[in-house]
Amino acid sequence: MNFCTDITNKKELLTLTEDLKNTETEETTEETTEDQFEVVVPEPNRVEMPATEYKEYPDYLNVFANFYIAKFEQADLEIMAAFDGNHDIIEINTYILANEAFGRRNLIKHVLNIHAQNFENILANIKAKTGLAVESVRTFDEWNDWYSERRNNISQTLS
Repeated sequence: MNFCTDITNKKELLTLTEDLKNTETEETTEETTEDQFEVVVPEPNRVEMPATEYKEYPDYLNVFANFYIAKFEQADLEIMAAFDGNHDIIEINTYILANEAFGRRNLIKHVLNIHAQNFENILANIKAKTGLAVESVRTFDEWNDWYSERRNNISQTLS
């Protein structure tokens, strides 16, 4: 054996011994870490919200809400402003703006669920100021005719 071969063998032996030591150290470190940090995954605590219950409203109120939303979409609520008693229009309009992604039928159902009383207040003011029997107005066209008549009765001025 020559001197170079002997040194190479000793280096390989030393390297092999160091690798074994490193492997043993890593295994004990992993075991110690696992003992120190136990991961606990909690069970999910899911709570489901109950489905929203929608009341049935009279036909005249559904028709009026549909008419009102149509006028809102046309930006044509000037006549309705005369029948707003206690900021009902602001409440309704804010809700419609926040939920404009709903289709018309769905929007009517939702807006009545929240703001039926506001619509009732507007209808009460219409009844008190015009004498219209709001409960007897059952179609969109009847509301539209009434609204057009109110608009035509506004006096025109030249200025």
